[in-house]
Amino acid sequence: MAHVRYSEATRWYDLDAPPALDRLDLTVDDGEFMVLVGPSGSGKSTALRLLAGLEALDEGSIHIGDRDVSDLEPKSRDIAMVFQNYALYPHMTVFDNIAFALALSRMPKAEVGRRVEEAARVLELEPYLHRRPKELSGGQRQRVAMGRAIVREPQVFLMDEPLSNLDAKLRVQTRTQIAALQQRLGVTTVYVTHDQTEAMTMGDRVAVLHHGVLQQVASPRELYAQPANAFVAGFIGSPAMNLLEVPLGEHGAKVGPAFVPVPRTARDDPGKDTVVVGIRPEAFELASTDGDGAIGLTAILVEELGADAFVYGNTDTGMRLVVRVDGQQVPAKGETLFVRPHIHECHLFRVGDGRRL
Repeated sequence: MAHVRYSEATRWYDLDAPPALDRLDLTVDDGEFMVLVGPSGSGKSTALRLLAGLEALDEGSIHIGDRDVSDLEPKSRDIAMVFQNYALYPHMTVFDNIAFALALSRMPKAEVGRRVEEAARVLELEPYLHRRPKELSGGQRQRVAMGRAIVREPQVFLMDEPLSNLDAKLRVQTRTQIAALQQRLGVTTVYVTHDQTEAMTMGDRVAVLHHGVLQQVASPRELYAQPANAFVAGFIGSPAMNLLEVPLGEHGAKVGPAFVPVPRTARDDPGKDTVVVGIRPEAFELASTDGDGAIGLTAILVEELGADAFVYGNTDTGMRLVVRVDGQQVPAKGETLFVRPHIHECHLFRVGDGRRL
């Protein structure tokens, strides 16, 4: 096994446009499950393809363990990649698909058989070894693709949105299997996804990218509780954090009738008379009236999820909010409810660059 290190890794596709990946500095520890997440065009897939050797660096370097692999061919990097489209050979059995790379390397048949059978056992594919891909479900095909990576016993696994072709139920099931498998094997893994829920449930750490720039790398819990900027705050979490640009006054940031304390350094910043306040949907409580810091919210849309519900609505001052409520206290559309933010669970960000205050 080995760690992975990106040092000032940069990639341009168009010299007249910003780089697709801009001076990425990131270390993936030995045995760690690192997830790269971000919206389309954020640079996450570019980062993975650079690590795989499928694209060339324009600046910087990439190390796997103690080796600088920046100029090595993919086959020389000791990595195994799992793609979103499975890339299985339809005329081959599951056994032969898993064994394909080993057979090409002229490995002895006995060793090939041992590795394939071990991978099949780990992935619960033993009953399917003599079937062809068309006879398998989507989840089973993805496990075959995983098996093909496992038998190579690489230093690093690379996974490029491997669950995007599965339906919602299979996606949840398979991501649990992948996370458990990686923990069992202990292989350093870099996993790319646009799905922040997937990232939060699978990664030991998560690296958030936007416009080719690394925004924050941290544990899922830290990303959620201490986002480094307004982009991370709005991207991580479902539904997204409420981000409200509000007046900044002597008593703090004014959210409805309530005030959120603001550090004096932010209040003394010349020319800044507003601030962005971030409030998670669960950081509200229901109030009986509009007094004592409560905000009136008229429900426009209600998502009922059983134990909980999310209420999307407008306040009388024009703010749009989403609030989580108990599933037993769900308002009707058009009804006005009063909610009070938990002041000490609010986040503060600068207007403009979005930096955390």
